[in-house]
Amino acid sequence: MQEQKIQVRVMGISYTQLKTGAYALLLAQVDGPYRVPIIIGDQEAQAIALVLEGIVPARPITHDLFVSFAKAFDIRITEVYIYKFDNGIFYSRLHFDDGLRHVTVDSRTSDAIAIAIRTNAPIYISRQIIDETGFIIDSDSQLIRPGADTDESHSDEPRQDEPPGTSSAYSRYTTDELYRKLEALTECEDYEGAAMVKAEIDRRKGDPHIDDDINAANAY
Repeated sequence: MQEQKIQVRVMGISYTQLKTGAYALLLAQVDGPYRVPIIIGDQEAQAIALVLEGIVPARPITHDLFVSFAKAFDIRITEVYIYKFDNGIFYSRLHFDDGLRHVTVDSRTSDAIAIAIRTNAPIYISRQIIDETGFIIDSDSQLIRPGADTDESHSDEPRQDEPPGTSSAYSRYTTDELYRKLEALTECEDYEGAAMVKAEIDRRKGDPHIDDDINAANAY
């Protein structure tokens, strides 16, 4: 009997207090209510967050190199399948096709997903794992980007007199300054900082007057 596969998508990444320096990668059932959290490390979280935030690194990281290699040899990643859960560990396979052969390779789940979201390959998980580890939530939890400290302190200090209730360290920067900051952080490969700057830029979209307000506030 063929095992039932459930398609999932990457919903986001949140910081977890279960393990220092670890993050929870949250997978969501496509057209369904289930969520599956997978604990991953900081480096793996950053590799996934780069794609989620739309940040292009100055130099390709390992997963980018792998995807470029596959494309150079006309190898297509057809799917990622999370097929086993044992002692708290998720086991995955990458499926490849070059037009002549279909090859399956075992992979760490975090690496497999980092590659899948770079190639738009579908991600599947076994029904058994959904039943064992999945849960249903009524609304999405707040997602924290990799590198964000839970006490809201950052390596790049915010400007003085930041408006009350604002958590971003970059809220007093103009949009032009943010784009320059994003470019500088990307060039020096500070992807954690770049993700925070990109988030602030995205937050401002649709508000054409925000720079005027910032310039007025900074004038005092």
